[in-house]
Amino acid sequence: MAKAIHSMIRVLNEARSLEFYDKAFGLKVADRLDFPDFTLIYLSNSESGFELELTVNKDRAEPYDLGDGYGHFAVSVDDLDAEHARFEAEGLAPRKLVEFAPAGEIVARFFFVADPDGYQIEVLERSGRFK
Repeated sequence: MAKAIHSMIRVLNEARSLEFYDKAFGLKVADRLDFPDFTLIYLSNSESGFELELTVNKDRAEPYDLGDGYGHFAVSVDDLDAEHARFEAEGLAPRKLVEFAPAGEIVARFFFVADPDGYQIEVLERSGRFK
């Protein structure tokens, strides 16, 4: 069974976004992963284990047009390989399995799948911070 863990949005101004989500929903920084070209900031509160992931692209100067601001819903699973095979067998057209290791160390294993309307869903292996 899948467990919902986070949803991602791209933001232009980190400080402004952190202030808004704290003020509006009491979301605090739970984790931060800083990479050369972007930063991932995970926000949560005591109400749920579900997190909002803010992606800050460091080279972005213009506000996002919501039509091109990519986002996704994410779930975690125990056995990523088995789930990928199951999605394929069900004709759900999962994209390739990815081992995300921007600095040489694996941060996450995942694949994406689109729902019938084109919304992207990330299926992550339960490990590290993605439990």
